Amino acid sequence: MSNQQTRLTILVAALGYFVDIYDLQLFNIVSKASLAGIGITDPILIEKYDYVLFLWQMAGMLVGGIFWGWLGDTRGRMKILFGSIVLYSVANIANAFVVDITTYSMVRFIAGLGLAGELGAAITLVSEIMTKEKRGYGTMVIVTMGALGAIAAVYLSKLSIPFSPFQSWQNAYLI
Repeated sequence: MSNQQTRLTILVAALGYFVDIYDLQLFNIVSKASLAGIGITDPILIEKYDYVLFLWQMAGMLVGGIFWGWLGDTRGRMKILFGSIVLYSVANIANAFVVDITTYSMVRFIAGLGLAGELGAAITLVSEIMTKEKRGYGTMVIVTMGALGAIAAVYLSKLSIPFSPFQSWQNAYLI
């Protein structure tokens, strides 16, 4: 693989991990506001459903880790990298349009399913295409972009877009 292809692969993996961590952090930040936004106002129910949504997300990640790992071994890491990014990106956008706890749970499961595939495929792919002396740098770029995704989630979760029909938690998911 040429240096340009290697750099492009690292960039795609890094941007994917940026959004991966953005979503994970964003959910932690906006979950309670989003539950209130869909009409759940009882504090006890908000705590309960916040935990339920987290469990659905983690179940998706558990299933996704096994699924994407197997698929990556059989179909190739690059396809898995893009497939998982597309899956959790669509789920992340769908989060902005949930209207009830059942739909929200399903979307968080799908998001978790997609989130589980990105990092494994990215790191494995970078390890396969880079020399052993340089693969640490590729991994460092990916992980650094993930940390920036967490920072972006904090700032963008509070973003109110003028004249937007959406609440700030919905805007953050759409972004």
